[in-house]
Amino acid sequence: MMQKKTNIIILAAGKGTRMKSNYPKVLHFLGGKTILEHVIQTAQSIKPKKIILVHSHEKKLISSKIYNNSLEWVMQKKPKGTGHAIKLAVKNIPDDENVLVLYGDVPFISTESIKKLQNSKKNSKINLLTMKVKNPDGYGRILRKRGKVIGIIEELDATQKQKNIKEIYSGVFIATSQDLKRWLGKISNKNKKKEFYATDIIALACFEGKFIQTTQPLKYQEILGINNKLELSILEKILQKEQINKLLIDGLILKDPSHFILRGKLKHGKNIEIDTGVVFEDNVVLGDDVKIGVGCIIKNSIIESKTNIQAYTIIENAKIGKNCIIGPFAHLRTNTILDKKTQIGNFVEIKDSIIKQKSKIKHLSYIGNSEIGTKVNIGAGSITCNYDGNNKLKTIIGDNVLVGSNTELIAPIKIIKNTTIAAGTTLTKDVNKPCLVYNKKEQKYKENWIRPNKLHQK
Repeated sequence: MMQKKTNIIILAAGKGTRMKSNYPKVLHFLGGKTILEHVIQTAQSIKPKKIILVHSHEKKLISSKIYNNSLEWVMQKKPKGTGHAIKLAVKNIPDDENVLVLYGDVPFISTESIKKLQNSKKNSKINLLTMKVKNPDGYGRILRKRGKVIGIIEELDATQKQKNIKEIYSGVFIATSQDLKRWLGKISNKNKKKEFYATDIIALACFEGKFIQTTQPLKYQEILGINNKLELSILEKILQKEQINKLLIDGLILKDPSHFILRGKLKHGKNIEIDTGVVFEDNVVLGDDVKIGVGCIIKNSIIESKTNIQAYTIIENAKIGKNCIIGPFAHLRTNTILDKKTQIGNFVEIKDSIIKQKSKIKHLSYIGNSEIGTKVNIGAGSITCNYDGNNKLKTIIGDNVLVGSNTELIAPIKIIKNTTIAAGTTLTKDVNKPCLVYNKKEQKYKENWIRPNKLHQK
């Protein structure tokens, strides 16, 4: 027998007033992604026929943060409860297909538990994700008679005896569309909150003589919801601990696991050493034998093998080659590409630049919109002046150029290979022949000038 197609409804219309924020609750970040993105990605993992997102008035704000063209959007204009929200979403789902309901503020639900829920529904009309817990506060309680589920009572409407029940309802369930439409058409809002509770359909299913299945998630944390900033911080801690444990098992060396944060994805090679206070964001790729020093922040970047990132360096949207030394206190910004064996030192900022192998920028410099050749040495305090007030202009430096300290390179400008620029020079014109360029006010040249040989100390 062919399995019925599954449609997923994600409920995300709650105002989240307890978050005390200007943003919808589901747009707060957890592990580098919005809470809602966690749920959507899990929903997509089971390849449903479609995913319907029930939202309130903030569609424009939510869609600006959730880049997903496959979602169907349904607006719940007034907060009339979960039953009302599902009723709006289920209208266009064929009667003979399944409906799986998830919550936009319950981010840890797993693909495995959802598949378990799907598979065990074959023998029933509706299957609920439930769990027995030590502290059931805040959840609806599962009501049973002779072992069979007969209903769910919301905590606000429960008696003290019912509040003592330890089996709770997660809010997640799967049912056939036809049954769901019929049940939702019969529920009322005669309760303390004057809302249409989706939980009321269970008593109706029981009254019809339908068998109500229950399934447990693989882990308790899968049913944890987020209602305030405290709960958000608790789930963030759980997520970070899980990620760190996996990285440690995979062979990563974290010198202080409790002070490492991953807000995205990390792909890594072998023999990686990461010191305390390091933060990774978005997608980070590390080759073999990479070392990351104290307090570094690395975002959406690739760092190839045997490169050493020294303390308090910030790297974002950059690619760094093999055997490089970066930092301490360096800042590599968007579109920085470093070839192998480059050295970028303390208080150096680089943006939109390509720097080829064995070049060095070791102290207090800014390099922007530049192409720098091999074996170039840029002295302390030198900068590319790449902005004319409206446009970013390019600096091109050939191989084996020596730029003296406190030099200003006024873009657009090209410097031919083997040129030497004296300390304190302001360069305003292209240099087309290898020479010594000097002078602050007016550019002067000394052709056929030969750099001093390196002194050999006795």
